[in-house]
Amino acid sequence: MGPRSHEAPDRGAVLPTPVLLLSLAALVLAGVAWVTTSGSDEAEREITTASDASISATADPSASASDGSSAGAGEESEAAEPSEEPSATRTRKPVNRSKTYVEVYNNSSISGLAGEVATSATDVGWNVVGADNWYGTIPANTVYYPARLQREAKLLARDLGIDRVVTASDPMKMDRLTVILTGELD
Repeated sequence: MGPRSHEAPDRGAVLPTPVLLLSLAALVLAGVAWVTTSGSDEAEREITTASDASISATADPSASASDGSSAGAGEESEAAEPSEEPSATRTRKPVNRSKTYVEVYNNSSISGLAGEVATSATDVGWNVVGADNWYGTIPANTVYYPARLQREAKLLARDLGIDRVVTASDPMKMDRLTVILTGELD
């Protein structure tokens, strides 16, 4: 045998790639989020919409009227509670067009279309802060809105005769409505 070497054999740990580490971290975070948000409280999952409340409010008075009996004090308070809730949804403030920022973009080959529509929107009271060209693929004339401006978006679409109203996405600004035109308005 030859001379012995006193060198230690190569040892070490192979570290996973950064992608594997990030994937593992994302998986752990997803698991933690799932565990913390999956409570067994059924009240969290019960959703009552305004239309459901109005249906129950109209059902209660008709049921007591068909009985022909006079309602007691406890029944009156129960009937009064649902009828108050729908009225609160009906008393929304009207949309103030002049306080809502609007940008209008032309995504068609029609020269000056964004300017014309911006003028039309201004004429009915909208606060148009810009008009320019849009580069990208949009299927139809569209009003894009951030979540807090959904009512305003529907009203602007009605004012301009646009049928398509969609939630805004990047690179759109989230403090205003964005109108993207693909052709003439009706």
